[in-house]
Amino acid sequence: MTAKVTIIDHPLILHKLTLMRQTTTSTAKFRNLLKEIGMLLAYEVTRDLPLKYEDIETPIAPMLAPMLAAEKKMVIVSIMRAGQGILDGILELMPSARVGHIGLYRDPTTHVAIEYYFKFPYDIEQRDVLIVDPMLATGNSAVAAVDRIKEVNPVSIKFLCLLAAPEGIAHFQEQHPDVPIYTAAIDDYLDEHGYIVPGLGDAGDRLYGTK
Repeated sequence: MTAKVTIIDHPLILHKLTLMRQTTTSTAKFRNLLKEIGMLLAYEVTRDLPLKYEDIETPIAPMLAPMLAAEKKMVIVSIMRAGQGILDGILELMPSARVGHIGLYRDPTTHVAIEYYFKFPYDIEQRDVLIVDPMLATGNSAVAAVDRIKEVNPVSIKFLCLLAAPEGIAHFQEQHPDVPIYTAAIDDYLDEHGYIVPGLGDAGDRLYGTK
């Protein structure tokens, strides 16, 4: 059975995504919008976090109040470099989350993902992993990241992106049918260069002002 694709199409997210798509959006604005969307996406992707109940005192009365279960630990894994934009937003919401990084770059000819960096918390096998990357285009980077992360045997894995292409989703689900995908939108197709159409261009270049 293949894990489902969840489209997080909240009006605030879609509005901010439209602003990000526009050619006229500055680097600073693009960066801020991606951080804001990352925070909003995190609300949905963490919806199933378990709660525990503790006795607390309010100014009025004692109560049994819900809190996040301490034993449910999460690691946010950023696919470098563009994943950092989403990561920053999630950490605003979950400042105590552990963070991992995996460095991948796409060969411009073959579009194959090549790893150049890998750093994770030591106790990853006790944690749930959320992988973040703005674009699921060919799916090669996402597949390579999950391949690598599965080697360290975390409790579970989810993949979160801003935009996805049908081709990328198909490739990802073929290789990792057990990993659910969360995205704000599914665009039309990939062009001959492996870019999402209509997309928003190269997320890393727009995030950091590089070409």
